[in-house]
Amino acid sequence: MIKRRLLMGLAVATPLARPAIAQSFPARPITIIMPVAPGGPGDVLGRPLAAALSAELGQPVVIDNRTGAGGTIAMDFAARQRPDGHTIILASNSTYAIAPHLYQTPYDNDRAFAPLALLAVAPSFLTLHRSVPANTVAEFIALCRARPEAITFATAGIGFTSHLATELFMAKTGVSMLHVPYRGGAPATQALLAGECDCNFMEAAFVRALIGTGNIKPLAITTAQRSPLFPDIPTLQESGVEGFESATYWGMMAPAGVPQPVLDRITASVLRFSRRDETRAAVTNAGFIPLNGDAAAFAAHQRADTALWGDVIRTRGIRLS
Repeated sequence: MIKRRLLMGLAVATPLARPAIAQSFPARPITIIMPVAPGGPGDVLGRPLAAALSAELGQPVVIDNRTGAGGTIAMDFAARQRPDGHTIILASNSTYAIAPHLYQTPYDNDRAFAPLALLAVAPSFLTLHRSVPANTVAEFIALCRARPEAITFATAGIGFTSHLATELFMAKTGVSMLHVPYRGGAPATQALLAGECDCNFMEAAFVRALIGTGNIKPLAITTAQRSPLFPDIPTLQESGVEGFESATYWGMMAPAGVPQPVLDRITASVLRFSRRDETRAAVTNAGFIPLNGDAAAFAAHQRADTALWGDVIRTRGIRLS
């Protein structure tokens, strides 16, 4: 009888404890783990988000940039933190959808992390050097077919989004180009500007800075929708490459096991931040397309993106060494 009363008491107490958990959070500063170097595109989201969360939750929010091994070092560190909501992660699909196919990770993405919110997508553009004799996607495909393995494409490195996007483009169109990997997006862009390579999938920020120089020819955007910054540039799907979609998505995650009331409170704060007019304006101005996806939307995207890039990596035989 005593045991039964104890169990009944616990059953009643548990739901009552949930609001208290959320109300007592946060009890100390919050850390946002970012698997990228400071000063990169992630700062467009990370720095303002940290300030907004700090103001709303009443505790300092600091960013911890941890680089290396495609972001898996940072994710492994985050996975081993106490699951109480005081450590969260702002990461791109390069880390959560691509890296697990290229690196031996000590964690299981599906079990180690809980998705919170999908914040933004950074498109890229199929971009040619001004000397390449093509002005449309159709003309470029015809040129590649006429000169197999002669057209060179620059990327930020093996396994980076720019590399996988090009592999997907070649798979969809049946063309064959020569890969020239560099150490980052900026060197790859410089190589294209110098005429060392013929094309690349260029980040929106670089396109915006260079489009007026006459040195580059952005032919199409990689997302399914056009960019509000470049409304006259068609999508690759509109240009005849059926089913093509590639972009860098950014989302918030937490280590698995964080109490649901705490997850709900963090997610609500993050989504309020992403809905702000000033946030959407800053994100758009930086070349991103703002999103406001909840945990379910992020989880669905993560499954689809992980499957897409896993298939590309496997079928195209991509290896880091």
